[in-house]
Amino acid sequence: MKSSKYQISSALTSFTASGQPDREPQTAIETKPSPSKVHRLPPSIWKKMEGSAQNPLDKAIERTRDFFFREQLPDGYWWAELESNCTITAEYIMLFHFLGMVDHEKERKMANYLLRQQTKEGYWTIWHNGPGDLSTTIEAYFALKLAGYPADHIAMRKAREFILANGGILKSRVFTKVFLALFGEFSWLGIPSMPIEFMLLPDWAFLNMYELSSWSRATIIPLSVVMSTRPVCKLPPQSRVQELYVRPPRPIDYTFTKEDGIITWKNIFIGVDHLLKVYESSPIRPFKKRSIEIAEQWILEHQEPTGDWGGIQPAMLNSVLALHCLGYANNHPAVAKGLEALANFGIEDDESLMLQSCISPVWDTALVLLAMQEAGIPEDHPALVKAAQWLLDREVRIRGDWKVKSPELEPGGWAFEFQNDWYPDVDDSAAVLIAIKNIKIKNGKAKQDSVRRGIEWCLGMQSANGGWGAFDKDNTKHILNKIPFADLEALIDPPTADLTGRMLELMGNFGYSNDHPQAVSALEFLKQEQEPEGPWFGRWGVNYIYGTWYVFIGLEAIGEDMNQPYIKKAVNWLKSKQNMDGGWGETCESYYDRSMMGCGPSTASQTAWALLALMAAGEVNSKAVERGIQYLLNTQKSDGTWDEDAFTGTGFPKFFMIKYHVYRNCFPLTALGRFRRLSSRTQ
Repeated sequence: MKSSKYQISSALTSFTASGQPDREPQTAIETKPSPSKVHRLPPSIWKKMEGSAQNPLDKAIERTRDFFFREQLPDGYWWAELESNCTITAEYIMLFHFLGMVDHEKERKMANYLLRQQTKEGYWTIWHNGPGDLSTTIEAYFALKLAGYPADHIAMRKAREFILANGGILKSRVFTKVFLALFGEFSWLGIPSMPIEFMLLPDWAFLNMYELSSWSRATIIPLSVVMSTRPVCKLPPQSRVQELYVRPPRPIDYTFTKEDGIITWKNIFIGVDHLLKVYESSPIRPFKKRSIEIAEQWILEHQEPTGDWGGIQPAMLNSVLALHCLGYANNHPAVAKGLEALANFGIEDDESLMLQSCISPVWDTALVLLAMQEAGIPEDHPALVKAAQWLLDREVRIRGDWKVKSPELEPGGWAFEFQNDWYPDVDDSAAVLIAIKNIKIKNGKAKQDSVRRGIEWCLGMQSANGGWGAFDKDNTKHILNKIPFADLEALIDPPTADLTGRMLELMGNFGYSNDHPQAVSALEFLKQEQEPEGPWFGRWGVNYIYGTWYVFIGLEAIGEDMNQPYIKKAVNWLKSKQNMDGGWGETCESYYDRSMMGCGPSTASQTAWALLALMAAGEVNSKAVERGIQYLLNTQKSDGTWDEDAFTGTGFPKFFMIKYHVYRNCFPLTALGRFRRLSSRTQ
């Protein structure tokens, strides 16, 4: 597929405008394992292939290395599809109808995409082979209705049966109800309150917009503008979806279900929401106008030169909606640029069009650059130098929202996307810094300055409890996830084990030891976060395999004794989860069901994470590692890639899962390369 602006594909294939592969000639590389940390290994992995001068391990590394050489884009970066669920595309259809600017050809393609993603049972899921998701299915159904599909279409009948069997519209999530309310298909009275007057609360107030996570803030501020006006775009009868109610809604249906118990935070917030609705219904709201003006200014200020807001579809789409509700024309520069930015998230071919929730070129490039170095590519190779320079050029040099809680910090770090200067993040920044550390850049002084700023910024983002969150420090008011609006349980960005492990890896790579005060507090945080069974929770990847891998690489890098009991406990847990085929896998269900921790069909990416974790723990010569390496060798395709349908990335645990199409190839290459580096061919 081709995007509307940048050329990408799910296989990470780069094309020119003419449709032909755009590949730069690459120098043949002779790679050898490092002599350090030598281990003896069984002959099966080292034996030479029949008719070949190379053994299976070298050949596998060469195949994937050459794949990434082919797929490097002309400017030096790598970029693959970021797949999520159908709500992103369904809401794109809704946006165009709300703005009154439907492109029927693009809508046809988006409808084709939605129908292609529907399961044979009639519902839509939020991850591959997952259970039917009510809200996702409602949004896909509504989008297809808007696109002209009648209620008696077979796909619509099957979807409607699932929706009604699961409680209908009244049981859907908040954001689904918001989109329905925009078209009069749900009452605004049933939407949890988020008064625009919150914009007036100072930064020091217990509840203010900067106590929300960056993604929530960038989405809720524009959405609060929309909700302050409560717009309704009237639909023709054939586009309405009243058939998705189990019965006609009553006023009581727009209230929120309380928890058991007299006094709980959720029940308190439900009571507060009732009071806020009384206030919002009052004709006298003296601060509303000023609040809207502040929100409008915030939205315009936070728009990137590229037109993006926050680098994510919810923030971008809601900001366009907010400006529309404020009277901005569709051709106003801010709206037009916002629509162009959304279009740049699209992947389109002759028959389908889907919208990505986000794009990840900085992340993808850092991960591939790390993998290529593990594969033995010299640090002065032109392809690596070009990639590192591209990353250096993306350094963030403005003060973003993080300045509210860290006003003393100098700007630095990297964001996830092509440009998202308001929201650099710790994970991307650390990955970039480690990836470029040894690359031979021509302007060494400029690189040194960027590295210094990046490290100082990352260290400055440590929270008081010793851990790191993604975008903000001390974003830890967990009670906010109890408000009625927070049914995705993701209003905050608290420190997590995986990101703390990444930061320890960064510190260790740049000479910090485990007795450094920030490392000491981070280690204490990790010990407190360890699960009783031994592993660590994965906030940004699925799930306990991911979290344990991140922690282990951090512990090793910072100089922890990997023979300590708490680490050995995690090692034993990880070994116990190895599948019969030698691989590892974990399904998204583990976010709901702890009995599924570390359980699932083997995948290339999760097997690589487990291998990297075990090697960090000194298990390179173990039977478990041998079997895991053999699994990767056995499942590699002839072009150097691996198949992987599973969603192994995480947006919001339980509610928004991601498939990074780069993961299935870059992480196995990293694991195979590191295994070779830590091993010997000596038999």
